[in-house]
Amino acid sequence: MKNFKNKVAVVTGGASGIGFAMAERFSAEGMHVVVADIEEAALDAAVDRLHKVGSSILGVQTDVSDAGSVRKLADETMEAFGRVDVLCNNAGVETGGTFLGIPERAWEWVMDVNFFGVLNGCRTFLPLLAQRDEAHIVNTASVAAFASGTATMIPYCASKMAILGLSESLEVELRTAGSPVGVSVLAPGPVKTNMPQAERNRPADVPAASEPARLATLERLSQLTEEKGLEPSAVADMVMSAIRANDFFILPHPELALAGVRKRLQWMETGQPPAIRQAGT
Repeated sequence: MKNFKNKVAVVTGGASGIGFAMAERFSAEGMHVVVADIEEAALDAAVDRLHKVGSSILGVQTDVSDAGSVRKLADETMEAFGRVDVLCNNAGVETGGTFLGIPERAWEWVMDVNFFGVLNGCRTFLPLLAQRDEAHIVNTASVAAFASGTATMIPYCASKMAILGLSESLEVELRTAGSPVGVSVLAPGPVKTNMPQAERNRPADVPAASEPARLATLERLSQLTEEKGLEPSAVADMVMSAIRANDFFILPHPELALAGVRKRLQWMETGQPPAIRQAGT
């Protein structure tokens, strides 16, 4: 995609962090932006801030884990703007613990939001995107899709690896078919967002993580984010560049992603398993 003015972008998880930064960046390009988020108060505040950029903004409270809610998001987008050109499946959550200490409902929550949220977005919006001469999907995974084995983060790693597999396969299928829809996967490491506090949105039936190892991981994540995290605006610039160039991989922290891939390759070739990772290593 080369021209963005007056085109329409939909961003889930758009009320804060990377999602808000992408919405802000798209708006600065002259796009109409639909911001979707499950947090109503944060969504209203984000829409108010984005209105100051100057483009038309629509906020839609959305639970991406609910296919019906995502269909409603698509309906409201089409009613307001009549088209969709860019979809960013960005909403995500995180909780964890030791494997047997993670309740089943916690697993369901992480997979429902992180993986099925992306799947719902792709399934719902792809027919609309395919109507355009050029369009693009950006699925937010994580460096955890390449560098797995982080202590107490098994559900998150599994969900992000699933996003990577979905995105790779979808890109190959669409490109082979000559589709006008491009696909990118965004896989950041530490970014200054609210992700270390992702449990703030957990449903009432998802128990709060309480294991000492889990609490220690959260503390390390918060400290790492504060000390070394990228600004969300920098990630949003990378996303815009990738859409322009139709690049598949968006790697804000390529050294972490490549290190994870090399460790896996070494494991496959030598049979020597890696040590468990601590957050940020």
